[in-house]
Amino acid sequence: MTAKPKWYMLTLVGKDRPGIVAHITAALYEGGANLGEAAMMRLGGNFTIMMMVQFAGTRHALAQAIATETESLGLTVHIDPIEARLHDHREPDVRITVYGADRAGIVAKVTGVLAEAGLDILDLESDVAGTEAAPIYVMQMEGVAREGIPALESALEIVRAEGVEAALEPVETLVG
Repeated sequence: MTAKPKWYMLTLVGKDRPGIVAHITAALYEGGANLGEAAMMRLGGNFTIMMMVQFAGTRHALAQAIATETESLGLTVHIDPIEARLHDHREPDVRITVYGADRAGIVAKVTGVLAEAGLDILDLESDVAGTEAAPIYVMQMEGVAREGIPALESALEIVRAEGVEAALEPVETLVG
């Protein structure tokens, strides 16, 4: 009797280099795994990917299926059993961009006031721009304004008062 496939969240982290996705996905395919959703990015010369993987074996067997590739690529592997909810997507209705002098606590302050104002963050990306002598923190978020856009605008006034530039724009989702 064949085991019923289970879902796992596979997270890989390592130094960025060409071919990581190709090598890992080929190993997963050859090992009998199916991919669900995936997100990957490069941060400061490092690479990370999170993949929903459906696999009939154990967590250990999944790690073994990709071990040759992860070891040769120098990747750290983390695998968690998950409840897969494919096609369970929320569409953002706001996009917020923040620019400010890079300083400790800027992300906590901005996301804190926005959470209190009803923002559910669906996606967040940040970067440090400018120069080493004058770094500028740049953050872009997309989310759902549970309490409406006016509540988020009021929250952004708090961070603007501290010298942080912030812009909010509605996201129009066209279906059909």
